[in-house]
Amino acid sequence: MGLCRRQRTFAHDCIVKLLFDQNISFRVVKALDVILPCAQVRALGLENARDVDIWKYALEHGYSIVTFDADFSDLVTLKGHPPKVIWLRTGNMSTSVLIEVFKKHAPLISLFHYSTEHKHLGCLEIHG
Repeated sequence: MGLCRRQRTFAHDCIVKLLFDQNISFRVVKALDVILPCAQVRALGLENARDVDIWKYALEHGYSIVTFDADFSDLVTLKGHPPKVIWLRTGNMSTSVLIEVFKKHAPLISLFHYSTEHKHLGCLEIHG
């Protein structure tokens, strides 16, 4: 798990909503959307938005950010959470393998969001 420490209070839904960064294939989003509500920044008109603007969108709309980008982990360290960040540290892999990695870690992602034991954490690092 990440080194993210600070937490802000924020009323949000009980369902994990995932906002995928632009570098993650829409095929991943489409495949996982049957499990959890998912959106991609491209589909929301945020394709070339600054990370802080994506951060604000996620905060305002109750999303957690899924990314390959270390910058979002840095934002958690600087600004706290929500939004929470799922930082994929998997390296290059096919879309189908990435989908399977994400499904494999679904229970951990759920714990990361809902367990009182993990409420102080803002960043979850997932390795292949």
